[in-house]
Amino acid sequence: MIKNALGHKFHWAVADYLQRAARHIASKTDVQPGLRARQARGRAGAEGRNAVMPTIERISDVPYRYRIGVADLADVANVEKFMPRDFISDDGFCDHREVPALPAPLIAGEDYPAYRDGLPVYATLKNVAGRDRLLAAVRAAVSR
Repeated sequence: MIKNALGHKFHWAVADYLQRAARHIASKTDVQPGLRARQARGRAGAEGRNAVMPTIERISDVPYRYRIGVADLADVANVEKFMPRDFISDDGFCDHREVPALPAPLIAGEDYPAYRDGLPVYATLKNVAGRDRLLAAVRAAVSR
């Protein structure tokens, strides 16, 4: 309506995006796999692998266990994985009574970051380039 009526470009976001991006309310179960996934990506990069992303594969529900892997982007980019149909009620919404306990372990526990003056305290990066490692990686890529 904004574009049609006023001719303006626009972008809209669903409020749940904000919640999913809010580290200050991340579950305890979600924080550790996220850290391990970032470490896996760093290792893959240090090994000269690119066009990959870390994966988190659930091994068991009770107790909740997972393993970290790496997937080639060519295998996962632009691939949609849909919500199972039996999770959706006839009116198109999530029927919470029918949803199994699949997400339960992912929202268990709190892991609040430290706060200072009412704001979460996050790491401050030094932004120091790894020049020697970068040059070695470039040289290796060029010599292939």
